[in-house]
Amino acid sequence: MTRFVVLFMLILSALFVAELLPPVELHVIDPFTNGIAQVCVWLVGLFDAHAFSIGKELHSSANGFAISIERGCNGVEAVIILIAAMLAYPAPWRYKLLGIGLGFLAIQALNLVRIISLFYIGQWNRVWFDWFHLYLWQALIVLDALVAFLIWLRWLPRAAAVAAPAVQGSDGT
Repeated sequence: MTRFVVLFMLILSALFVAELLPPVELHVIDPFTNGIAQVCVWLVGLFDAHAFSIGKELHSSANGFAISIERGCNGVEAVIILIAAMLAYPAPWRYKLLGIGLGFLAIQALNLVRIISLFYIGQWNRVWFDWFHLYLWQALIVLDALVAFLIWLRWLPRAAAVAAPAVQGSDGT
């Protein structure tokens, strides 16, 4: 357990520092966040023709409301927590990589729901927008990372089931 906690904290720290580096922000985080805005507009566009994006912002041409997807709102931090936990846990690399990929998709899918719901809640009521944005959705995204990690742990093969049976001696013992 100590090994896991120490590795988790080291990996988590390294990934959070890397995320803050200007080249990573410019070439990874910003394009990713802009892509999230475009996906949200595409999804919203399936039932609402008034939505459009400019960079990382979602706008409504119907009433002028807009939200901006900022650092902390793009799901990257929750993904970093999940990656650190999966890399720190002693498991085969193929399970780690598959878990990270599927966990990333789960977090980002929920984050799309989050952003789109906030886009409409904000058009309806600013007080409710602030409450959902600052309290409910923040907790749910981190909880999503935790649930993804716990599901991944349950999905890993048990060490006892994977281990080869003991070889018996010539006398049958």
